[in-house]
Amino acid sequence: MFRWIEDVASSMTAATIIDGRSLGRRIKEQTATQVRELAAQGLTVRLDAVMVGDPEAGEIYARSQRKRCQDVGIDYHLHSLGADATEANIRAMLHGLNDDPAVTGILLNLPLPPQIDTPAMQYCIDPYKDVEGVNPANIGLLFYGGPIIAPCTALAVMEILKEAKVEPRGMNAVVVGQGGIAGKPVSLFLLHEMATVTCCHIATRDLKVHTRNADLLVVAVGKAGLIGAEHVKPGAVVIDVGINSVTGADGKRGVVGDVAFDEVREVAGVLTPVPGGVGPVTVAILLRSAAEAAAKQRARPRRLES
Repeated sequence: MFRWIEDVASSMTAATIIDGRSLGRRIKEQTATQVRELAAQGLTVRLDAVMVGDPEAGEIYARSQRKRCQDVGIDYHLHSLGADATEANIRAMLHGLNDDPAVTGILLNLPLPPQIDTPAMQYCIDPYKDVEGVNPANIGLLFYGGPIIAPCTALAVMEILKEAKVEPRGMNAVVVGQGGIAGKPVSLFLLHEMATVTCCHIATRDLKVHTRNADLLVVAVGKAGLIGAEHVKPGAVVIDVGINSVTGADGKRGVVGDVAFDEVREVAGVLTPVPGGVGPVTVAILLRSAAEAAAKQRARPRRLES
């Protein structure tokens, strides 16, 4: 029986802060080893990113993505389309990448221009090359507990729980946010781990009633400071997935989460910071998924139709 929560609640000490940067580095080191092993077997891990829209922003993205891939030995290629690209243009590019055996992973950078149906484009990505786990086939397979590749942010949350030695089984878990990238996939992961899961959202009438009962609280809304100390059960595990750009009193821009960090750290048992928590782990998971996608294609070359 997992009793860590009760122990922390009784000690009334400040929360243990999870170092996502350190965890992310370890995952990347493991990925680099896997990439080298695949290379020794004659398989190059290659990630092809598709950017639609602002070429200047695309180049900034590309430099960052290329550097991260190079760090672990992944071959990176960028394909750019203008802001006036049609769904037919994007679909044709994605199908071409699906059919290219040299391409082992595909990343469709978001957001897409407003005229584009984003889920429809994600559906075009071969589920075996879908490194972000966003193809509806992978989301659907997650329902049954066996996605080919799972959504990276949700995987990052589960990796952080493992790092904190938190066993979700039997815990009251509350997920605030029902987005397709984090909230819903995390809820499914926790259900598979036998947690009792409540999912809160914009229509939830009294958020505090639910969050104060949570042994495990995952927040993925995108609203700075939504969760304060009064929302949190003493000793609870709090995972902050939110990323919000704010202007401080000094006029400088910064990034904060959905959780009021300084308040909640005095109440929670485990807490992730923003920045430096879920974000670096998600980036590392994306790279790991790219390596695993390549390995799965070699082991199971048959594709699902898309």
